[in-house]
Amino acid sequence: MKSNHIILLAVILVAYLLLDIMIPGGEFILYPIKLFVTFLHEFGHAFGAVITGGSVESLQVNSDGSGVTWTAGGSRSITIMGGYIGSALFGNLLLYLGIRKPESTKITMIVIAIIMVICSLIWFSSIFNLVFILIFAAALFILSIKENISRYVLMFLGGAAVMHIISDFNVGPSSDLNAYAEVMGLTQVIWMYIWLGIVVAITYLNLKVIIKR
Repeated sequence: MKSNHIILLAVILVAYLLLDIMIPGGEFILYPIKLFVTFLHEFGHAFGAVITGGSVESLQVNSDGSGVTWTAGGSRSITIMGGYIGSALFGNLLLYLGIRKPESTKITMIVIAIIMVICSLIWFSSIFNLVFILIFAAALFILSIKENISRYVLMFLGGAAVMHIISDFNVGPSSDLNAYAEVMGLTQVIWMYIWLGIVVAITYLNLKVIIKR
């Protein structure tokens, strides 16, 4: 039902905002989620390089929430924008699957866990990166055992990822925006708003589909 979808989206939004802004210690609870968003960002870079014929040397998530992915070859423009826009696509996909496809949430979480482990092993970069990804992947696998729990976990991961990506538009992708401006021309600020517009449009279309009967 449409009303149920709207309620679920509202709950996700309120829960994220309470943890991020109002509840003491909320940032600590959201810490692994934000590292997961960083992983999505770096995986977006890696994915952009691979699908355009390039290769990935390493993928790293740092303890401070930053990250870096070293690639070679492929389309530089797609690889760069794959971080911000790619992570928004992945986040929206998780949100969609969690709400609209509850029967597939268990397998989706297992697939995510497997992808994270494979990335951490073949694109090894640091001990912290490896330990975080293995622990997070193990948590996803354990939570996937119960279908009802896996659905809400997937919804929260997707919703939190999208909200964090949009709210971080002028900070998180700053280095990517600078590199993209050097490759494509125009200024960093112009590309910042273009990327934000693309992500907002993707999210709007996704929400429009989600709340339809």
